[in-house]
Amino acid sequence: MIKNMRTRASITFFIFCFIYTLITLNLFIIQVWNSYFFTSMAEQQYAHTTAQLPARAPIIDRTGTNYLATNRECVSAFLIPNQIKNAEKLNQFLQQHFPDAYTRLQAKRAAPFMYIKRNLSDEHIALIDQSELSDIHLLTESRRYYPTPSCCPLIGFTNIDNEGLAGVELQYNKQLQGTPTVYNLEKDARSGYFYFEKQMHEEGQAGTPITITIDSNLQFLTDQLVKKWTEKWNATQGAAVIIDPETGDVLCMSSYPYTTLESADFSIDKTKNMVVHDVYELGSVIKVFAALAALEEKIVTPDEIIDCKNKKTCIIDGRTINTWKPHGAIPFTDVIAFSNNIGIAQIAKRVGPKLYDHYTQLGFGSKTGINLPAEQSGFVNHPTNWSKQSIISLSYGYEISCTLAQLARAFCVIANGGFLIQPRIFAADPIVKSDQPLYSKESIDTIKNILHKTTQYGTAHRATIKGYNMLSKTGTANLLVNGTYDHDQNIFTCATIVEKDTYKRVIVTCIKQANAPNAFASTIAVPLAKAVAEQMIIHERAIA
Repeated sequence: MIKNMRTRASITFFIFCFIYTLITLNLFIIQVWNSYFFTSMAEQQYAHTTAQLPARAPIIDRTGTNYLATNRECVSAFLIPNQIKNAEKLNQFLQQHFPDAYTRLQAKRAAPFMYIKRNLSDEHIALIDQSELSDIHLLTESRRYYPTPSCCPLIGFTNIDNEGLAGVELQYNKQLQGTPTVYNLEKDARSGYFYFEKQMHEEGQAGTPITITIDSNLQFLTDQLVKKWTEKWNATQGAAVIIDPETGDVLCMSSYPYTTLESADFSIDKTKNMVVHDVYELGSVIKVFAALAALEEKIVTPDEIIDCKNKKTCIIDGRTINTWKPHGAIPFTDVIAFSNNIGIAQIAKRVGPKLYDHYTQLGFGSKTGINLPAEQSGFVNHPTNWSKQSIISLSYGYEISCTLAQLARAFCVIANGGFLIQPRIFAADPIVKSDQPLYSKESIDTIKNILHKTTQYGTAHRATIKGYNMLSKTGTANLLVNGTYDHDQNIFTCATIVEKDTYKRVIVTCIKQANAPNAFASTIAVPLAKAVAEQMIIHERAIA
């Protein structure tokens, strides 16, 4: 009997020892051998890292006082789908007032968070308040605000999370956005919605404000004129750019029509900045640079008599050349002043392939470096690709396409004495200017005199302003439609240099597809250029 009890006691003892050994071994495996695995699992259950971006920095105009982009508070509505209390009433409300949110909710029933709508209107906020639905929550967020809508094609816009998508907002997104502050959070592992501790892991940096060269008041005044002219002629587009030729500062860059994110007719096509995004063959305004090349190469003099055949159409070397008005034998100065295609074509043939070199050294065919996204390079047909027609076409603005920014930069070369300047939009960028003039003083002075005469009695005679030296050239070009030049679809351009003493400005205006039969740039783009110049002079005199 006693022996059996000892046996059972021994067995029980060994069983407990075995169990204890198993427990000890298991604890060793858990706490020592696999400690890293279980520690990581535990941290994943209660530890959480979140990043919080600072408020996006503002964009300011050249005065330092006018904001072109800033922030304002807006209200957004959200749900916690996996904790909905009154599903039937909520569904009815969403179906009626927020159908898109209702559709998303059906696919996110188990989600811990879902926006109903962000940036709510006052009407939507009132609707939610009146619904008395406890399942709908409101929160205040920061949203981008643009006080000067006319700057939108230039400034661009952000998405709902304040990330730059276009224009200056995109180009300087990192600088404006700053860096986020990273927090380590400890949460209740059972529910996941309550946080016990919040510690800053990495301190972020606020975004840096951007000051740009735009004068917001001048931008507004110019935009009103561009809008007026575009609507007056029932045109598809209008644009204007104003540059200081000595520094390259872009004082105004207007594109119309434009749209804002708040517009009911928002369209991505209307967010384009026509001045840097669109390239066109601009026609006779390019004659200025063909003339400049000929003068620099010394193959023509200002008073040389050029036979323009006294015809609107003639054939030279087997190629048909059309011009807008017949002229006979006239001085070379008047070939440009009266914008005669037949005359400039004969001079361009003397220049030959060197014309390409002159166009490209003026910046045509390459980006200006203005530091804006989606800038286009344009195109100049290389001599290796020339046909018999090419030198003729290049003389009066075909087989060469450019942006309005490139055209303005080329006119800056004339305005500042021959130096190629890089247009700049960011005030902190250095002034980039060629070390040596591209053209002799003689050639620059001569072409200025030609442009002065063009404004006095030539195609730009509507651009004169008393007390100021106005140097202008016009361009009327047919647009390519389905691979064919359409004589009823035109783009009208005027480039103008405004001078008085040390005061200098370059203005380029453009109206596309005006509904005006038999119209020319002299009647459409030139009056706009004069109106812009007058507003600019009055404004800048007032702030001087």
